[in-house]
Amino acid sequence: MMRGFLEYVPGDSFLHRMNPVAKLICALLISIACFCTSNLLLLLAILVVDFALAASCAMTRQAMGLAKAVALFSIVLALIALCTTPSGMELIALPWGYIGTGSLMAALLIIVRLVACAVPLFLVMYITKLNDLANSMVKILHDPYKYAFTFTSAVHFIPVFMNDMSGIMESQTARGVEFDGSFAKKVRLMVPLCVPLLVSSVRKTNSAAIAAEVRGFNMRTRESGFKEYPFSARDVVALLICAGILVLAIVSNVI
Repeated sequence: MMRGFLEYVPGDSFLHRMNPVAKLICALLISIACFCTSNLLLLLAILVVDFALAASCAMTRQAMGLAKAVALFSIVLALIALCTTPSGMELIALPWGYIGTGSLMAALLIIVRLVACAVPLFLVMYITKLNDLANSMVKILHDPYKYAFTFTSAVHFIPVFMNDMSGIMESQTARGVEFDGSFAKKVRLMVPLCVPLLVSSVRKTNSAAIAAEVRGFNMRTRESGFKEYPFSARDVVALLICAGILVLAIVSNVI
């Protein structure tokens, strides 16, 4: 499962053929729209659109896995909102307030909002080659190549480090270390694993830095890339639709 995390998935879907910058902007517009509205129905509609887009490029399994992980993480924030947002009809009395119907709605909004905004952003990473994403940001957005390279390198090293951690855990398991047990035991066993992971990550980043310098990284400019990334009609239509979703999210709070 870790080996497929954030790794490019080839395909010929509508999303695969879109301009990398257009895909990134569309994902950002949808994510911003999720934070601009408190309308649960609209957030659920955005979530449905997210999974429809994932299904169109055969990424349903990855989207479901991501949604599950984000939902589990957001439960902590939802519990905090549940206990610190006393609103609506009182359901459970607390020493410092109460949990009401508004508290439940606030907690539910946090979970749905975070899942709905995370799916399109991670979907872009799965259906876009990191080199194309970096080069298009430099070509179209005129970002300095150093910044684009830093961003894509950080994304690239996430699955690499996860694979390293998986290998270290398998080695420790082969030596008789048992990672099953209580949460405190797992945390205590994970701390020593961070040392070899840190050493491995430093070696990899140092090797990557040397390789980039040897290849003339400091001489790279916007004109160095030979590949062009023109916008097409599909990109314009997608941008307009996502901009419409953002406007609808803003208007939904006004009405």
